[in-house]
Formats: sequence, structure tokens, C-alpha cells
Amino acid sequence: MKASEIREMSVDELNEKLTSLKEELFALRFQLAINQLDNTARLKAVKKDIARIKTSLREAELAAQQ
Repeated sequence: MKASEIREMSVDELNEKLTSLKEELFALRFQLAINQLDNTARLKAVKKDIARIKTSLREAELAAQQ
């Protein structure tokens, strides 16, 4: 997911996407622990997407304060 796509989303959509990504990260970590994870690069991608969404949410929060 690109940062430009994330910036176009509303705050509610971002929160929903953040929740789903956190659930996916949990599932991926579980698969990694029991050696069933095929694509280990997906862990890094999901973590980066979570960070991008959190950054965008923080930007929106700061913009609302001004």
C-alpha cells in the first residue's frame, strides 16, 4: 500500500484498515512461530503499512488541532 493511497482514506477507513492489518500481523507471527509461514517478507510489509497508517492518523490529528 502506498502512502498516497493512505492519505486519500478517511480516518474511519484508516482505523478499520489498521485493525485488519494488526490481525493479519498476529496471524503471520503465529504462522512464523509454528514454521508454516511461506512468505516471510509479508511480515515486513505489514509492519510498514501499519507504520504508514499510524503516521497518517497522527498527521490528521495534528491538522485537526490547528
